[in-house]
Amino acid sequence: MVIATKIRTSSISSTIEDGDIDAKLANLFLGSATGKENVGGGGGGGGDGGMMEPIGATVRRALVAASREDRAIVGLSESINALSKTPEDFLFCFLAASGNPANHMHQVLLEAFCFEHDIYIIKVDSAEKLSRMLGTPRVESCALLQKSWSEGRTETITDVEDQLVDYCEEHWEAPIKPIVKLPEK
Repeated sequence: MVIATKIRTSSISSTIEDGDIDAKLANLFLGSATGKENVGGGGGGGGDGGMMEPIGATVRRALVAASREDRAIVGLSESINALSKTPEDFLFCFLAASGNPANHMHQVLLEAFCFEHDIYIIKVDSAEKLSRMLGTPRVESCALLQKSWSEGRTETITDVEDQLVDYCEEHWEAPIKPIVKLPEK
């Protein structure tokens, strides 16, 4: 299978010119056929002829909406405290790499806890970008997104969150989670 994919990749990519739409479609196909993904980069916008927006933009929309609705818990310590009380209330855990070894150990334990409680983990490329999106004055390497509930304590999920669930399901069994590149703005 791997050999056939390599042969197909080399023969297809040599006949495509970079400028046309067929090249873009072929590159999307080739990326999925070879296991390479366009995580958080490139791609189209939401209304770009059916093309999906980059996963980084989807993460941003989910975080900003949750922050506005007061459903975001920001900070490693705050996240650990909230999860220790009611882990069933959370849908996503967003983690950015931390240069601090103590924080790294806490993040590893937090990741294991989230995995054990079926909380989707999304690794992001920058704590600074994550903090900026959430409007926090300090740079934080972790944020949790609480589930939203309708009347009668029924769990609801937005379209953006549904897209993130699909993304997470694709990578659930991956031993190393891909890192989502967050938008600069």
